[in-house]
Amino acid sequence: MISFMLNKETPKGRDYSQDIRWLLEEKYHGQMSEAAQTDIERIKQGEPVAYVIGFVDFLGCKIDLSQKTLIPRAETEFWVEQAIRSIKKDVPTGVRCLDMFAGSGCIGVAVLKNIPFSTVDFVDCDATAITQIAINCKLNGIEASRWKVIKSDGFQRVDDSYDYIFANPPYIAKNRRSDVAESVLTHEPRGALWGGTDGLLYIKTFLDQVKEYLNEGGTVYMEFDTHQKDEIEKILMTKSFNKIDFCQDQFGKWRYLVLIA
Repeated sequence: MISFMLNKETPKGRDYSQDIRWLLEEKYHGQMSEAAQTDIERIKQGEPVAYVIGFVDFLGCKIDLSQKTLIPRAETEFWVEQAIRSIKKDVPTGVRCLDMFAGSGCIGVAVLKNIPFSTVDFVDCDATAITQIAINCKLNGIEASRWKVIKSDGFQRVDDSYDYIFANPPYIAKNRRSDVAESVLTHEPRGALWGGTDGLLYIKTFLDQVKEYLNEGGTVYMEFDTHQKDEIEKILMTKSFNKIDFCQDQFGKWRYLVLIA
């Protein structure tokens, strides 16, 4: 898994040996074949290896990417793991969760798979994501009674309240387009990337509305770009959360916040 902005090399200048090794191990059990050679050419042309393989692992879950939803990132996996550990420690009974801007559904699926007493509603505005979420819930053996998919632009069609809300909104600033890897721009869904000129378009709306959908004492986990921390702090100065924590990812960069109502 890669970050949006870590690799700006052109396909011709990049070393693909690690991607090819991953492809052969995950998809072809270490064996070279004609089909593998075809997939290697796709990688050399710049297609993300996760799409070529067709899935990624995310906290022990197999996340199918056949619908070409946003590829889950290692930074996201890091904070979701922290959230799951916290929930397991602090919540002994049933917990109701919302995965907003769900994309592949990787966050909510990981919660469902790792927290047996949880239920999750998934929200996304994209029909492709709605299809992908259902595929991944079924692929990971999640009981149908524990999850629901809602096609909605933000909270527009959300009627319930939740103990935990997880959000990985589109947050790349359009004025930082030149920093984004070319393979991301070419192959990944643009609707899952861009958050307006400053990257805060969806974040602002989400933070304006999210408290209305939290149960008393409920918690929000939200991912953001490290460069947005100061602006998000200013936004939160006008909100009445009981606790606000900004947290770093495994690479020491400000990556997510935790809000408690």
